[in-house]
Amino acid sequence: MFTENALAIFDQVIQQYHIADDPYQEFQNPYDGKTEVLNHLLYRKCWIDTVQWHYEDIIRDPQIDPVAALTLKRQIDASNQDRTDMVEYIDSYFLDQYKEVTPKATATINTESPAWGVDRLSILALKIYHMREEAERQDASLAHRAACQTKLDILLEQRHDLSSAIEQLLSDIATGDKYMKVYKQMKMYNDDELNPVLRGQK
Repeated sequence: MFTENALAIFDQVIQQYHIADDPYQEFQNPYDGKTEVLNHLLYRKCWIDTVQWHYEDIIRDPQIDPVAALTLKRQIDASNQDRTDMVEYIDSYFLDQYKEVTPKATATINTESPAWGVDRLSILALKIYHMREEAERQDASLAHRAACQTKLDILLEQRHDLSSAIEQLLSDIATGDKYMKVYKQMKMYNDDELNPVLRGQK
């Protein structure tokens, strides 16, 4: 199943990241971008999410230097752009995979594309990893660990439900019961012509 493979790759990414546990560590993708395209994209996608997860932790430090915080905000912005780009790359992969499928006359469109479901699955993998850490943290109170275990159980259920929904969507696309229609991002804040603040600097 697609989601089983994706989750295995996400776990691989998260484990690899936490060996150094440093958002500035060197990135190396173990999957070839030409012969293992989907795995390559999934690995890169989750790595971006994992690094950004830790950026978001750092920037919430109340003692962070304001200059460092601004630099980090720029890095988060760039990471968000990379994240969106990767979603589009993954959707392009699926569009190519199902390009020969003729949608049925009764086919409907989904509220989100397959890759945006994958995006949520990647974030869930990170939530589960870190919530499990909290549920097992020996220096935390029993009440804290119990509360985190309850949240972890919900996250695991959510992962199961989301995985099932993604599998069903891919199946429906393959049989022509659903069709894909991907809208490219139209972000305005990064564009020199669309963001009035940036436009005013030109």
